[in-house]
Amino acid sequence: MKSKFTFLVWILFMTIVFSACNPQSQPHKNTAGNQSPNLEEITIQQLIEGYKNHHFTVRQVVEGYISRINNLDKNGPQINSMIVINPDALKIADSLDKLLSEGKVSGTLFGVPVVLKDNIDTHDKMSTTAGSRALAGSHPLKDSWVAAKLRNTGAIILGKSNLSEWANFRSSFSSSGWSGVGGQTNNPYILDRNPCGSSAGTGAAVSANLSQFGIGTETNGSIMCPSNANGVVGIKPTVGLISRTGIVPISFTQDTPGPMARTVTDAAIALGTMVGVDSSDSKTLDSKGHYFTDYTQFLKTGSLKGKRIGLYTAPMGRNYKVDTLVNRAVRFLKHRGAIVVKIKQILPPKVESASFQVLLYEFKNGLNNYLKSLGPEAPVKNLKQIIAFNKKDSVELKYFDQKLLLMTEAKGNLNSPQYKKALKIMTTGSRKNGIDKVMGQYNLDAIIGPTGSPAWKTDLVDGDHFMLGSSSPAAISGYPSITVPMGFVQGLPVGLSFFGRKWSEPLLISLAYSFEQGTHIRKAPGYITSDTH
Repeated sequence: MKSKFTFLVWILFMTIVFSACNPQSQPHKNTAGNQSPNLEEITIQQLIEGYKNHHFTVRQVVEGYISRINNLDKNGPQINSMIVINPDALKIADSLDKLLSEGKVSGTLFGVPVVLKDNIDTHDKMSTTAGSRALAGSHPLKDSWVAAKLRNTGAIILGKSNLSEWANFRSSFSSSGWSGVGGQTNNPYILDRNPCGSSAGTGAAVSANLSQFGIGTETNGSIMCPSNANGVVGIKPTVGLISRTGIVPISFTQDTPGPMARTVTDAAIALGTMVGVDSSDSKTLDSKGHYFTDYTQFLKTGSLKGKRIGLYTAPMGRNYKVDTLVNRAVRFLKHRGAIVVKIKQILPPKVESASFQVLLYEFKNGLNNYLKSLGPEAPVKNLKQIIAFNKKDSVELKYFDQKLLLMTEAKGNLNSPQYKKALKIMTTGSRKNGIDKVMGQYNLDAIIGPTGSPAWKTDLVDGDHFMLGSSSPAAISGYPSITVPMGFVQGLPVGLSFFGRKWSEPLLISLAYSFEQGTHIRKAPGYITSDTH
């Protein structure tokens, strides 16, 4: 009798815990008679249909996501992926509900909540910090291109996500997902594992269903790696497909924002809302005639048949568990009619070191120009002041140094012969003598490779423990890539990357979609720790 009573108490306790961690697990009636949505793994299409059919209101959706943030991010498992929730989110939701009641549902992302990495400007009550305490309270004078585009399609900017400070271009070593403003973001699958990459907070938030989708930024791996580690889809577009205006920069040559979502479809929808030519970003001028406002037209399940796909083997041989998943993926591709060709190397020697030098030069120039754009109220005016601030701050140098900031401050301007030489080596080597050459030589439609390794344990003493990755060829060339969940290694997700020629987003999306729809790997995280796994 006693054991039965104990069992019943245990069941009651677990029910309470489950309800607290899953506030949307049971829909409930509101005074209007409609139901709050179950937000777990909901898609953009399902959300929009729910609005149109009056199954729930925009306010209910926003309240639901805020509840999840409070229960999963700030309390409970404490993922710590969000820096701030938009104070006006519910007010915006109410204004959209008014339109909904009048039958005026318009915009591709009507009432769809999105989180932005906190290096993307918003002109509202939220500051944009890039994770640095030196920019705490910094309020840009206008929306970034990305924020403005999303608002124009009806999206609700739910909040700002945590990131690796200065998009991980600060220290000689660091822990991905740590910033002076936000602290350390945790991986929602196994909490003491790392979320990877500078868009770590966005990846973790999207994976944990704290928002419908998110926007990250990448210089090299900062969309790909967190998408890999957090089990979501990430698209790093061709540089220039989406404007960088109003984004705290690292590199004019390599930087790009991109969508992170739980499905290829949602990522494709989001991508199409942000494209276009922006006179303030010269890289976008070349995108004319190459972008689409609707990428869902390329979501075709039979697109693998007859395609020649290169397997980038350089990242392989370092983790047999990842290799096993890659080999399984290759078998799937072949089964669907693709021809797979092994490729050992893509980038010639010296290209990656040249890219690093380009980043050092461009970061100083770009960051100083960004700080000028903040106007006279900018909390710091230039990189030199940031370095000085960090030396005096009690948190900024507590775990990691600022070696990269010092290195970039020592560089000259963009007229430097050393910069121009490095830029030529980098661009020619990664494009003409890199991806373009390899794809032409083997007559390839696309290239695949393991996006990364399973997430390592977060380590604030020794920093990140990268094992493998395939982001560099596409990142350095400025060409597109997309990663899709490929499998799990002891509960930790691992992704497969598809990349290729400039402006090849339509083809890559179709290939990734075919892979996703044929495998259905993605599953929601469980918020456990290593000692309970």
